[in-house]
Amino acid sequence: MSESLTRAISGIVYIALLLGATLLSPITFKILFAIFLLIAVHEYCKLAHLDKKLPFAIAGIGIFLFGIYPVSSAYTNLLVCAAALFVSIGMLVDLFNNKPTAPRDTLGKMVRLMGYVVIPFLLIIKLPFLTTIYNPFVIIGMFIMIWANDTFAYIVGRAIGKNKLFERISPKKTIEGFVGGVVFTVAGAYILSIYYTFLTPLQWMGFAAIVAVFGTLGDLVESKLKRVAGVKDSGNIMPGHGGILDRLDSVVFAIPFLFLYYQILVYVS
Repeated sequence: MSESLTRAISGIVYIALLLGATLLSPITFKILFAIFLLIAVHEYCKLAHLDKKLPFAIAGIGIFLFGIYPVSSAYTNLLVCAAALFVSIGMLVDLFNNKPTAPRDTLGKMVRLMGYVVIPFLLIIKLPFLTTIYNPFVIIGMFIMIWANDTFAYIVGRAIGKNKLFERISPKKTIEGFVGGVVFTVAGAYILSIYYTFLTPLQWMGFAAIVAVFGTLGDLVESKLKRVAGVKDSGNIMPGHGGILDRLDSVVFAIPFLFLYYQILVYVS
């Protein structure tokens, strides 16, 4: 089987699983992302050379608190989101640092694991429940925008891309591709607002801008993590695509910013 065919089949299975579990019921959605979280923890521990026992225990407690027995209050959400944002901003600073500044001590690695992997996945699980009634379409919309951004950034970059966005970390990304991805994703959000009317067109476009900008940064952040670790992929669970962190790097990094934005919209509505 050719690599392209393997990649295509793997991608179709992934999309079908994600959409099917999200649309089927809140339980299947939580189960899928709980599994994704555990796989992502495993992958990060391998990248960071971190013992897996405590990270898996923390992830399990998080799944219980935010999934099986959901704790939900504006105050709790804000605290959890702030913790992830703190780590995300630190990783952005690290991204633009020429030296490999990944933490070497266990505490530093654990803090990054919590803010970059565990909390973001828990925020994804909490996102469709912010209006108390399960809304799978906010998750579907988020992934449609991620895929649109990736697709159009690639198409525009291949067609007219000349100026490198961040050549030291990702040689193939261009400024033109980045701008094209943002523009088409925001335009697509307007179309999405026609069908998913729980947000206004302007709110959906703001949603899209956050996804496109921070999703691209998330891809660069994970690329640097792998470069520092000296590996091509975070894992091999998805043939042709790598690991769960490879596939969800954009979502994982964007979700704290997106969650805060969506919570503000829910609060003021």
